[in-house]
Amino acid sequence: MWGVFLKEATLQPHLVRYWLNAKIDDPLKFKKQVKYICELHQEAKTLLEQGIHLISTDEMTGIQALERLFPNKRIKPKQVEKIEFEYERHGTLSLIANWDVARGKVVSPSIGSTRTEQDFSEHIQRTIKIDEKAEWIFIVDQLNTHKSESLVKLVAESCGITIDLGRKGKEGILQSMDSRADFLSDESHRIRFVYIPKHTSWLNQIECWFSILVRRLLKRITVRSTEELSQKILNFIDYFNQHFAKPFVWKFKGFKDHK
Repeated sequence: MWGVFLKEATLQPHLVRYWLNAKIDDPLKFKKQVKYICELHQEAKTLLEQGIHLISTDEMTGIQALERLFPNKRIKPKQVEKIEFEYERHGTLSLIANWDVARGKVVSPSIGSTRTEQDFSEHIQRTIKIDEKAEWIFIVDQLNTHKSESLVKLVAESCGITIDLGRKGKEGILQSMDSRADFLSDESHRIRFVYIPKHTSWLNQIECWFSILVRRLLKRITVRSTEELSQKILNFIDYFNQHFAKPFVWKFKGFKDHK
């Protein structure tokens, strides 16, 4: 009886999902930030027509190179695929990936053993070289490497900004993460960063693609080295771009005001 009722009501009390509530200090500012990012997503194609690349960027860290001790048992009628539980570790990798919001594809990925300030700055430098004269908008989270001294210097040099940047921890633009973020998000710059509010990773479209990567590749593969893992990830990106590239349909427009 209860099973019939739950099925009709589309309720699944046996399932749970973790959820993290955003910690909002200023509700009005938060809603404005979310609305602005949603508008960027919806305007991505128009921006590209104007020569502006809208890129969602983030890191996937701790990707393990796992070698399963025994082969997987293939799927059979009425039986799911069985993946060997025991494995041998062969190290980890970090992937820094860009999601081209308008084109719906991954561009200029970086794979390495670390995800330092320098790694991210070099990743952005390689990305903007794809179209050196164009405008770039990068949607990123609040990680400190996304507000670094290296990134400020890269943007200043790329945009021909020659003002004194100050000194890290002392004065000027480089003084603090807040001052660096203000500079990096300046809308007058040809290359700028838009920061999603804390605990709102769902606003960053690259996270949607990361879930595809996990489900379709990482969950099932077995590799003997980080080099093999890196190549398999790059091969998957090429295959995805050739056969599945498509912009995500973004319907959320922001939070409504409750009166």
